[in-house]
Amino acid sequence: MRKIGLLCLIAALAGCGTAYQSPKVRDGVADGTRVRVVPVTAETTLLANRSRYRPKALPAIFSTGAGTGGGLRTGGPVPEPVIDRASRPGTLETRLPPQANPGPYTIGVGDVVLLATPRAGDTVEELTGLLAAQNARQGYTVQDDGSINIPGVGRVRIAGMTVESAEDVLFQRLVEAQIDPTFSLEIAEFNSQKVSVGGAVSNPGVAPIRLTPLYLDQALATAGGISAADQDYTSIRIYRDGALYQIPLKEFYARSGLKRVRLVDGDSVFVDTEYELGEAQAYFEQQITLAGFRSQQRRDALSELSTEIAIRRDALNEARQNYRAQVEFDAVERDYVYLTGEVQKQARFPLPLGRQASLADALFEGAGGIPLETGNVREIYVLRASPDPREFGAVTAWHLDGRNAANFTLAARFELRPNDVVFVAEQPVTRWGRAVRQITPSLITTGARAAAN
Repeated sequence: MRKIGLLCLIAALAGCGTAYQSPKVRDGVADGTRVRVVPVTAETTLLANRSRYRPKALPAIFSTGAGTGGGLRTGGPVPEPVIDRASRPGTLETRLPPQANPGPYTIGVGDVVLLATPRAGDTVEELTGLLAAQNARQGYTVQDDGSINIPGVGRVRIAGMTVESAEDVLFQRLVEAQIDPTFSLEIAEFNSQKVSVGGAVSNPGVAPIRLTPLYLDQALATAGGISAADQDYTSIRIYRDGALYQIPLKEFYARSGLKRVRLVDGDSVFVDTEYELGEAQAYFEQQITLAGFRSQQRRDALSELSTEIAIRRDALNEARQNYRAQVEFDAVERDYVYLTGEVQKQARFPLPLGRQASLADALFEGAGGIPLETGNVREIYVLRASPDPREFGAVTAWHLDGRNAANFTLAARFELRPNDVVFVAEQPVTRWGRAVRQITPSLITTGARAAAN
């Protein structure tokens, strides 16, 4: 009978809250606080979300790039070379360049290559996009380091190789990447090897060297042909490897073999109406010196630009790291929601930057979820104090009943506001169990003392 009496006493104490006090939400006025409980429905969710709130923005350093620099500097205009006229000689000297045989065409920087498959829609095209359309702009340009960048394969160096050698290297890389290596390599644009043509021609410009040899007559035809009026003292001059060669125009027309002089990469062809070979050579040397100066100038400018961008990037990274350190030490003003009651983790949940956070975010990300053994999913509350100072002490308790799991979709749409308190009540059996655990040691001690007496 004594044991039965003790159990009845425990039940009475637990039921009346004398032995164990647990928080709960009460509708009405209690202890100076006026609480209004509002069930969370689709309509009331829209009402709760109407309260004005602009999330704090992420600092601009996280959306700012390093930029493109201040642009490339230039060295200003270059003076034109001056060539003085001299008295005309009786005849023009013929000086032919040595025969050149550079061998098969080798791929170089600036060339545009295409990887073509034998039929449309095969594995290479569908899985990696290697098949470029018959448009050079969609091909692969050989970069400064001599390589092309193929999706799914990476960078492959092919500069300095013949087409056949490049196909072998690409075949091996495709096999290593487990891609069907059925393809053929084509050069869409020849940009790495060229011959400049100028002087008394209709359209001065650059003639590219392709897979087939480029001969002197073809290069002149590419420039629109010779437009010199005085053919007696007109000559075709070829500048190659620091040496100047000359073919008088009359002799060029008279001897068919001169039309088949093979040109190589770097040759400069100039149809000149002057006749002083030494001055012409000085002119070409000056032009090459100026071209080298401009090239070095551009490399220096690119280096300065890269350094400028690197400094900006380091400054941005340092600013971002400083901000993260301030967040870690809680030195940044943030908006918070407070999680309490029967949740896995009672904590202060920071509202995200630049976007809204929902009740579901707080419950399942900040609090770690609701423990089913102790948490009462029937009583999930968002406690929100009135922002109106005239309603000091007024609290709206938005009540979500989670017994119907479908109501958790409302939690995903219910937007939180700064200083909201998310509270989950305890299960009735949890209150009973905790009361028993607190009272049982005292009862055991009391019973032991009584038995001893």
